[in-house]
Amino acid sequence: MMPELPEVETVRMGLLPVMEGHRFTHVETRRGDLRVPFPNDFAGRLIGRRVKRLWRRAKYILGDLDDGETLVIHLGMSGRMSVHVAGAAKKLGNYVHDMSEATVGKDKHDHVVLDTDAPARIVFNDHRRFGLMLLVETGALDEHKLFKGLGVEPLSDEFNADFLAGALKGKKTPIKSALLDQRVIAGLGNIYVCEALFRAGISPKRQAAKVRQDQVKALAPAIKAVLREAVKAGGSSLRDHKRTDGELGMFQHNFAVYGRERRPCPGPKCKGTVRRIVQAGRSTFYCPSCQR
Repeated sequence: MMPELPEVETVRMGLLPVMEGHRFTHVETRRGDLRVPFPNDFAGRLIGRRVKRLWRRAKYILGDLDDGETLVIHLGMSGRMSVHVAGAAKKLGNYVHDMSEATVGKDKHDHVVLDTDAPARIVFNDHRRFGLMLLVETGALDEHKLFKGLGVEPLSDEFNADFLAGALKGKKTPIKSALLDQRVIAGLGNIYVCEALFRAGISPKRQAAKVRQDQVKALAPAIKAVLREAVKAGGSSLRDHKRTDGELGMFQHNFAVYGRERRPCPGPKCKGTVRRIVQAGRSTFYCPSCQR
C-alpha cells in the first residue's frame, strides 16, 4: 500500500526538527539507484547544504536547499525514513532511535544515510526500491514532470466546495475515480477517499457530474476532516508505514469502511453491511445502504 498524504505528512513532520534549518554533514548512498538512478554526485551536492524549508507537495517531501536546488523524496510503496539522535538533540523530538547504536544504517535495505548538524542521522530504508530521491532546480520545480499538472492541495484554503463543484462538472467518471485523479486533487489516495465518501453519504459508483450540490458541500469538509484526523493520528499503518520514530500510525483503528468488508455499517441507525467492489483495479469499501 503506497503511503498517502497523511502518511507522507507524518514523515515530513518527523523530519522537520532535524532537517529544516540544518546542514547535511555526511551523505551516503549504498547503491546507484532506487526507482530511478540517483543524480550525478548526489552526495557531494548535498553535503554542506542547508535545508531552508521542508514541505510537502502531493505525496512528495521537498527540501529547499540554500544553493537553489530542492531535494525531492518519494517513499514509494515501502520506503521508511527513521531519525536517530543522541544526547541533547533528543529535545528536538520524541525519538526512540539512538544515533549511537552500532546497527544504525546497517540494514541491507538501508539505501541512503543522511547526517545533519542537529545532530541527527536519517536513514532511508526501502526493500522494494520503489522510492526515489532527486535534486531539482527549485525555480523549475513546478515544470518538472513529477509536479507539472498536479491538482490542488486538499488541505489548502483553495480547496473548498466551490472548487470541488467546478472540478467535478461534466466528469462522467465515478466520483471515486475523479477524487483519485492527481490532476484534480493532489495527494488523495484510496483509503481516505473511501472514508470521505462514507462521511458525505455518497456512493463511490455515482457519476462525478451527478453528485448533488448538497453532497458536494458535505464532501469537501469531509475530505479535509478525514485527512487532518489521519495526520493527527500519525497516518495509517497497514503494511509498511512507520513514523520517523519507529512507531506505527494509529488511524487504521478509526476506519469506518476501509477494509471492513461484510462488517456492520457504523452509521447511526444504519443496518447495512460494508461492501467491497473493485474500481479501476482498486478496492473500494462503502455502505450501499447509506451511501447514495
